[in-house]
Amino acid sequence: MADDNISTEENILNVAREVFMQNGYDGTSMQMIASAAGINKSLLHYYYRSKERLFEKIFSKAFSQFIPNLGVIFMSDMTLEEKIYAFTERYIDVFIENPLIPIFVMQELSKNPQHLADLVRDAGINPDIMKQKIIQSLEKENIALEDPQHFMVNLIGLCVFPFAARPLIQRMMFDNDEVAYNNFLVERKKEVPQLILNAIRRA
Repeated sequence: MADDNISTEENILNVAREVFMQNGYDGTSMQMIASAAGINKSLLHYYYRSKERLFEKIFSKAFSQFIPNLGVIFMSDMTLEEKIYAFTERYIDVFIENPLIPIFVMQELSKNPQHLADLVRDAGINPDIMKQKIIQSLEKENIALEDPQHFMVNLIGLCVFPFAARPLIQRMMFDNDEVAYNNFLVERKKEVPQLILNAIRRA
């Protein structure tokens, strides 16, 4: 139902986000969103011509909002261990709160990777500066890695994969128990940093 205190467009975005979160991308239709927003389908199409564009609008915003926080972590003066734990916790928390962001990312990677790269750059993330900060953090710990890019890809991959592959993993390993899988995701806030730290300290 529309809120008189916000615009129709804002109401559509707020309602659509909830409908997408409840039903997933494939399980959501424009009619479902229109009904939940208390408007007709024609008006919904006036603002957003397709479900894909509406989904992109919602989750590109969510994606661009949390990316700068990740950059701040690695640009900070925290120790390497503190950075890894903070990065992992923030990443997992955001994905638990916004479980459709990985779907948005996968869609963008397949159809428009440049748009995703632009979102990251527009959020103030400079890969070269990030790389230098990582090297400096590693040097302070007397850790020598041939290529710190592997470090970042491993860290991000360990955080992202359980969300991107959730439909498969939850069914095959957790008997489709959503609560058990969410507990598993929370446990990874400690598991992932331990894996990364053990690996680089043995390097």
